[in-house]
Amino acid sequence: MSDTSLQPPPAQYSDLTALFVNCTLKRSPDASNTDALMDVCRQIMTGAGVSVDSVRLVDHQIAFGVQPDMTEAGWERDDWPKIWERVRAADILVIGTPIWLGEESSVARLLLERLYAHSGQTNEKGQYTYYGKTGGCVVTGNEDGVKHICMTMLHALSHIGYVIPPQAETGWIGEIGPGPSYADKESDGVRHAFTQRNAVFMSWNLMHMARMLKDNGGLPGFGNVEPERLKTQQTYHPNPGVLSQGLS
Repeated sequence: MSDTSLQPPPAQYSDLTALFVNCTLKRSPDASNTDALMDVCRQIMTGAGVSVDSVRLVDHQIAFGVQPDMTEAGWERDDWPKIWERVRAADILVIGTPIWLGEESSVARLLLERLYAHSGQTNEKGQYTYYGKTGGCVVTGNEDGVKHICMTMLHALSHIGYVIPPQAETGWIGEIGPGPSYADKESDGVRHAFTQRNAVFMSWNLMHMARMLKDNGGLPGFGNVEPERLKTQQTYHPNPGVLSQGLS
């Protein structure tokens, strides 16, 4: 195996942007173990020249619902539209969540629902708005659930249009039950080889994938755009729903 430790990266990443959304239940300035692990990834990306933005979702008043702006559905306040602008501007999205009862936090689920609210919007090619972006996740906790949560989170991101590169997740769990957490000195989590290795893999794979997508103008708009948006009769494959509308 060749030594790559002193080799320069294969590309430059200074025109890329990344948004890290921490879905901890703790409001700032309380320390977050999830944020501590996310910071490993932030440092890697910042060191590579990526412009990194971060938000702790619980610090904001995010309305429940699956519309882009829930004030239009009767809510008095919804901070999501401002955060959505940061999501839309980012080439890379990293979601961090603690484990509660074996699942992602309620804040993380709220985030996925609000992301889903925009899944019907389109880009300049007529593709769904998240096409051309890439995503990953970070999970921490003191109970089982890392891989289960990663499957849930990464599937949700893929379903709405994000590209998920290989090994797009990292996680840390301590002993089951009360005990030291990732950032605690007693756990020595910051030296956990498997977690730190995956944080490195995830960070670079997200940057590599974002680089390839940006250099190639995202995904080609062939076979993934609704016929009415293409203004053509060609669907590339018979579609009963489309045929019933006379758009064969």
